[in-house]
Amino acid sequence: MKYVNQVDSVPTLNVIFEMVILLTSVCGLMAGCWLYWRAAGKRDLTALSAFAIMMALWCFGHLAIAHDMQSLGIFLILANPLMPTFFLDFSVRFVSSSQIQGEYSHKFKPWLALLSNNLNKVYLVSFLVCMTSWWLSGAIVIEKAGLFLFVFTDYGWFNLVYTVLLGVLGHAVLLYGWLIHKGNKRRSILVLFMVSAWGLLLATSFIFPSVGVDAFPYPMMLLPTYILLLVYAVVRYQILAVNAFANRALLWLAMMLSLLILIAFISATAAPLGMQALAEVPAWQLWLYSLTVLLLSALIYPPLSRLVERLIYPGSRLNEDLLDIWSQALKGAKDWPQLIQIGETLLKQQLGQSVDVSIEINKDQIITLDTNSNANQTALQKEAQTNEIKMQLLVRNLYQGWQFELIAWQDVSPGMRLSGEVFASLFTTRCGLLQQSLELAEAERQRLDEQHLVELGGLSAAMAHELRNPLNIISMASMSTDDTIKQHIQTQVQRADRLISDLLLYSGSLNLDYSPLLLKPLLLSLEHQAELDNVQVNLDMPDELTLEVDIQRIQQVFINLMDNAAAFLRNQPDAKLRIEAKRYDASNLVQIRVHNNGPEIAANMDAQSLFQPFVSKRSGGHGLGLAIVKRIIDAHQGEIRCRSDLNWPVSFEIDLPLHANKSQKQLSNQSFMPDQ
Repeated sequence: MKYVNQVDSVPTLNVIFEMVILLTSVCGLMAGCWLYWRAAGKRDLTALSAFAIMMALWCFGHLAIAHDMQSLGIFLILANPLMPTFFLDFSVRFVSSSQIQGEYSHKFKPWLALLSNNLNKVYLVSFLVCMTSWWLSGAIVIEKAGLFLFVFTDYGWFNLVYTVLLGVLGHAVLLYGWLIHKGNKRRSILVLFMVSAWGLLLATSFIFPSVGVDAFPYPMMLLPTYILLLVYAVVRYQILAVNAFANRALLWLAMMLSLLILIAFISATAAPLGMQALAEVPAWQLWLYSLTVLLLSALIYPPLSRLVERLIYPGSRLNEDLLDIWSQALKGAKDWPQLIQIGETLLKQQLGQSVDVSIEINKDQIITLDTNSNANQTALQKEAQTNEIKMQLLVRNLYQGWQFELIAWQDVSPGMRLSGEVFASLFTTRCGLLQQSLELAEAERQRLDEQHLVELGGLSAAMAHELRNPLNIISMASMSTDDTIKQHIQTQVQRADRLISDLLLYSGSLNLDYSPLLLKPLLLSLEHQAELDNVQVNLDMPDELTLEVDIQRIQQVFINLMDNAAAFLRNQPDAKLRIEAKRYDASNLVQIRVHNNGPEIAANMDAQSLFQPFVSKRSGGHGLGLAIVKRIIDAHQGEIRCRSDLNWPVSFEIDLPLHANKSQKQLSNQSFMPDQ
């Protein structure tokens, strides 16, 4: 529209209006091209890109009329129906692009499918309406008070009504989508409704001349916001890059509004403050000059920022791509040495010199690339003070979490130190994640070991039962042999039967039946039953000492301990076996010690390994006796240890609860499996 008016403000508004419409055309064209590029074949975004481009052409039609290109302007504006057609296509594709949800899907789904299958026909009808409007001259341009105005004629009103109906249909599809969708898509549709209402308000002034309203088209001056908000409402949950753009756009918009308020304040206060020259400058010129400075600042800020960063941190070269490469490389580490190797390689590539990476798993162990050493932090720091030591990255596992320290980095440039700190932060995070991963893997390994042990226990029990049948046959067959051979066979059969009994006891379920037990009478009876020839036995414990235990199981414990001692003491002069027991003061524990003066345990022998199955140090032993003892003691919630520091060559020390608590009695109904 071209304004010719004597009022000073009218030319100014005319210029601003044309600038805004031109800006809308440019924004629509750029947004449409960008959407088409990012659509990657998606029909909904492709249709939206066509809508944005059509919006740009429609605005350009108004500019054409304002600059005496009336035929071109009428042609572009009468292409009105194509905009809601593209919008309808977008709405249908957008609503149908994911699985239908909600209670209304069964009611409206056929209607949506019918519309989707006939979109090509809608495009054809819209094109025919445009052609007819052009052919029948659906609009003219009139001049009024020096203005060139676009006005619909009779058939042009059909063009407008058809356009409005298509728009209503497109929004009805969105309403349907709002009913059936949830989550981000539902929120996007809600925002689309709000933006569409905003666009309708802005476009209202387009028909002012056709209905006889003589008013300046102020609402159309905000059209750039409509196209941008519409695109953002759709793609904010689909294309993450647009969120970063929106973040910057909102920042600059806020700065522009703040600048506008500041200029208005300066214009109002310049004259009273005596700045007459500034007060005579039109406000729009001040705003335009300031906006130009702001836009120039926005253009030169990124390169200046990069230049300053290079000056302050030369050689850092940090960006999102590099950080992503670091993260992906560190993520590939499966253990500590591999993580250290990757870390040293990445640091050397970034800094151009070697850096030693160390990981302190705990206070006693630091892992380096070559070895797991017992060096501590102090040793590393002392070594770092020499001139020969390379730069180091030390990562510690402290009780607050993983932390890092850069050692011998004092002489490097700020850029290199910045790179080191950023990398160390990523490396420290990866250490925490790797620790969690290794702990989960260890827990899974233990679970599989326990499962394997359960299966092995069941298999052992089954095999033990099966072996007893041939042993019984061998025993009966030996009755007809020579006495010497028979005695030898019977001895070996009894030995095998004892092994089978122990195997069944170790691998089977272990249920406890608690009852009171006077300890000293039990040990006296076992002393007379055991084969303790030439062994001096001494019992030292109160006569009234009573335990609440499973009597049969505890009896088995002392039988095994006595047999084990007798095996080493039988042929030894001055053989002694001492069993002593006492109650801890103010506690629910009884300590029992079984001493013997047999051969000492070898120095290279781990005392705890004595309780592992099939570990035996005596001739003819099968290695299950002490394993069974430990299993029974563990089932009673007690502990057993082998000690050599009690003035005896060998001592077994047992801690047992004096009285079984409620939780122990509940556990007695469960099946205890052997320890690994």
